[in-house]
Amino acid sequence: MAPDETRPESARESREAAAERAGIAVRPEFQSGNGGGLREKVFELKGVDVLYSGVTAVKGVSMDIHRKDVTALIGPSGCGKSTLLRCFNRMNDLIPGAEVKGEILYHGENLYGSGVDPVQARKLIGMVFQKPNPFPKSIYDNVAFGPRILGRKDGLDETVENALKGAALWDEVKDRLKDNAFGLSGGQQQRLCIARCIAVQPDVILMDEPCSALDPISTGKIEDLMIELKEEFSIVIVTHNMQQAARVSDRTAFLMVELDAEEHNRWGRLVEYDETEKIFTNPADKRTEDYVSGKVG
Repeated sequence: MAPDETRPESARESREAAAERAGIAVRPEFQSGNGGGLREKVFELKGVDVLYSGVTAVKGVSMDIHRKDVTALIGPSGCGKSTLLRCFNRMNDLIPGAEVKGEILYHGENLYGSGVDPVQARKLIGMVFQKPNPFPKSIYDNVAFGPRILGRKDGLDETVENALKGAALWDEVKDRLKDNAFGLSGGQQQRLCIARCIAVQPDVILMDEPCSALDPISTGKIEDLMIELKEEFSIVIVTHNMQQAARVSDRTAFLMVELDAEEHNRWGRLVEYDETEKIFTNPADKRTEDYVSGKVG
């Protein structure tokens, strides 16, 4: 992982240690940005296919994910957004019959290499799911769970407080940390899950439609939180809400369903990937324009 003077030394060290445990020799990869500078690439996808029991679900995806960006995956239902998202932290490994082909590099290292421990990799690449899934424990124990699993015993109070502050939840729960997490509202539970994720100081946060089950006020809080979190973390989000993608993301990937000649088989295909403003105002592909304008979808 590339050094970053804006990150606390302990956080940087914990990420480097996690990368070492995962068997990932992280080295920064860069590409030229539109402004002429170099942008660090977190992920590089090269011809990625995903199959379930031999049936193609996602086909031929090539794209780069950049550091400290919010990257949105949009497209109609069934186009493979969540399937693609699960590739980034090898969650598809847990699905019987799932197979990932092509190449996915994480900071230049093959994420699917034989020497990579997927369990350790997931500590670097955290996941927030569609529905809040707090543990049946206290608010404190939910956030402290990850650090404890990693063997951390000292400074847990500070870790929990910092994570809850990072998830914009501290002021709402600081006087009831011993209460069961199920007593929180849906929006608070989702922010608690985000706090639980960032407590272990991941490098990347994946979010699979994190606001789909929330009310508009809670959704707004989560969106504000994403914008704040990208100052430290790289974020990839799946969303059906195009307005949300336009509000929070730096880059957007549009996927759609593709059919074979006989229309018997279907799979997800990346149509266009670019800066979010361009995707929504001046897309290069008419299929993208039709989707974001509401003509199809």
